[in-house]
Amino acid sequence: MNEIGHFIDGQRVAGTSGRSADIFNPATGQVTARLALASAAELQSAVDAARAAQPKWAATNPQRRARIFMKFVSLLNDNMQELAELLSSEHGKTVEDSKGDIVRGLEVCEFVCGIPHLMKSEFTEGAGPGIDMYSIRQAVGIGAGITPFNFPAMIPMWMFAPAIACGNAFILKPSERDPSVPMRLAELMMEAGLPKGVLQVVNGDKEAVDGILQHPEIGAVSFVGSTPIAAYVYAEATKNGKRAQTFGGAKNHMIIMPDADLDQAADALIGAGYGSAGERCMAISVAVPVGEATANALVEKLVPRVEALKIGPYTDSAADYGPVVTKASQQKILGLVETGLQEGAKLLVDGRNFRMQGYEDGFFVGSCLFDHVTPDMEIYKQEIFGPVLSVVRAKDYEAAIDLPMRHEYGNGVAIYTRDGDAARDFASRINIGMVGINVPIPTPLAYHSFGGWKRSSFGDLNQHGTDSIRFWTRTKTVTSRWPSGIKDGAEFSMPVMR
Repeated sequence: MNEIGHFIDGQRVAGTSGRSADIFNPATGQVTARLALASAAELQSAVDAARAAQPKWAATNPQRRARIFMKFVSLLNDNMQELAELLSSEHGKTVEDSKGDIVRGLEVCEFVCGIPHLMKSEFTEGAGPGIDMYSIRQAVGIGAGITPFNFPAMIPMWMFAPAIACGNAFILKPSERDPSVPMRLAELMMEAGLPKGVLQVVNGDKEAVDGILQHPEIGAVSFVGSTPIAAYVYAEATKNGKRAQTFGGAKNHMIIMPDADLDQAADALIGAGYGSAGERCMAISVAVPVGEATANALVEKLVPRVEALKIGPYTDSAADYGPVVTKASQQKILGLVETGLQEGAKLLVDGRNFRMQGYEDGFFVGSCLFDHVTPDMEIYKQEIFGPVLSVVRAKDYEAAIDLPMRHEYGNGVAIYTRDGDAARDFASRINIGMVGINVPIPTPLAYHSFGGWKRSSFGDLNQHGTDSIRFWTRTKTVTSRWPSGIKDGAEFSMPVMR
């Protein structure tokens, strides 16, 4: 049995807490590894190593920090196939999908190669008589990231790349469901030249999370997961004096206008709704056709596409998507499908009885398509996080836009239309953080920021882009005057620049 410990002070170390969790292959349902769950003492070891390494790392000039990320990007490309297969074996997504997971993280690493420019601040000469004023950005110190199972490569890199590039040491607590890729990423960072102690990986459960939130030497925390836990992490982190950004759940709508290209819209819904078995925070789970004629035509195109989806293990290169990550996830999804039927939604494509020959114990869920879903139904309210698409019919544009506007989540939204005026109005009015216009999954590229609104996000600064540089640094403003020409004597009035 493969034993997975932690990565502390530049090397893999065995767990010492005596607590562990099983790692599964979602396609077979079999245990493939045992993961050590960290104790407070192990977290403290990681903090001690980070504290020892961080001052020298922060004093390293930004060009040298950037070169390490340049080398790391090269290593990611060189090891892409190995990383993707390792990721798929624990998550269940197809190998090609896993490569996309890695590449979207790699793009943030490419972005922070520009850290010499990104860390520049402001200077004002002659702000007052003989006075210059300037601001500088300095690292927070020790940062931490708590990441979810669904993107075990991308989201860790979204967090540790900007944090480390800014001069921080970083402690990563990845999901206990698929921890092997984060461990390999730490090894590759060392191979790229990162000094030991700058990046630690501490595997664990709630005990490790609470240890991070309560530790006085960790100055900033980033989190991605469900909304209840995001709210908890934000409250606990800020209560303990930490800077925090936490990202929660989603219920992403796609509005299909009567003038849209329905073949294009249907294909977009299939990819965005069922890719990665729907286990994406940016997955489209609600289709909103405007008008009955649009709805009927769209459903007619969707049904055969959903029925034709190929489900299989990650080793099947022809599979469109694989299993969900755990047995518990499988049962939750199937339970919500049953609830949808009980609430009166019409299940046009029923994947509840799907079984994969030779993989009967795997965590597979067949593709499901609901029609005539209404906003009072649980399948509309809840984030299902599975291969389930709901069609909610809207009588007109205003009724359609009202649906995402009123939903508690505000992560992503899309509209399909040929009407530029409607698209512009939609982008301006919608109270959602990320908007797609004829783009089904509007995840911004690395040099723009990622983050939702409403109950999808807590905190003022988003992930990657320039927001990440602001989050992982603190601004210091310096007012400077040199002795030449300064009159003698104390001044007791409020200083003003006149």
